[in-house]
Amino acid sequence: MRRSRTAISVEILRAAMEGAKKTHIVYRANLNFEVVNRYLAMLEEKGLIEKKENLYQTTEKGKEFQEIARELGL
Repeated sequence: MRRSRTAISVEILRAAMEGAKKTHIVYRANLNFEVVNRYLAMLEEKGLIEKKENLYQTTEKGKEFQEIARELGL
C-alpha cells in the first residue's frame, strides 16, 4: 500500500525530532536516498525542517504540522 505525501513527511519529521543524519532518516522512514532528498528539500523550503551541520532537525513549525496531522489521523 502506498503512503501519502503527508504520511511520508510526518515520518521524516518524526525521525528528525531530536536531530538525525540523512541515513537515519532513510532507514527510519523506510525510503531510499533519492526520495528522502526530494522530501528534505521540500520540507526545508516550507520551514518544517532545518539542517544544522550534518544533522536535520524538526522546527517548531514542523512539530505543529505533525500535531495537526496526528489529530486529523493522517
